[in-house]
Amino acid sequence: MSPNDLIARAIKRERNRKGMSLSALAEAADLAKSTLSNLEAGKGNPSIETLWAIAEALGVTFSTLFEVSAPELRLIRAHEGATVDSDHAPYQTTLLDNCPVGVRRDLYRVDLEPGAPRRSSPHPAGTVEHVVICRGQARVGPRGEEEVLNSGDYFRYPADGTHIYEALEGQTQMIVVIETRD
Repeated sequence: MSPNDLIARAIKRERNRKGMSLSALAEAADLAKSTLSNLEAGKGNPSIETLWAIAEALGVTFSTLFEVSAPELRLIRAHEGATVDSDHAPYQTTLLDNCPVGVRRDLYRVDLEPGAPRRSSPHPAGTVEHVVICRGQARVGPRGEEEVLNSGDYFRYPADGTHIYEALEGQTQMIVVIETRD
């Protein structure tokens, strides 16, 4: 599904949840009704500013406009993802994942060197890990479902089973977010 399709579905879904008409949302977001109509139809190329205005008018987070039912495993390579450009600066943002309600996330920087893989014991039930490779290359993920990740790649996986971290290049560095349910 393309980023525009995700955005289109989310805007319509959230607008309907709030019981807002297209006209009411357009007015609240200070957008032309035709612009909003095109976005709900999956047409156009919305900027970050436009999406923030819509999210604010709907009373939802920016990431809500990219929500879908997510599979257990999620792999996003460095050149993939729902990317949105700014109208005002040479800046783009790519949402990799959003945080569900009632969840805690801890953030770690991990430095790895080639050698024996690090086998991590299972975390509490429902724990999910998010990994972004900053530098180098590593084999990461649940035992038997590991993926080779390169610089810029993102991988989300359940961490309530044994999982592996193995550097395939020297000076590999990654960011790991551990998400646990409250």
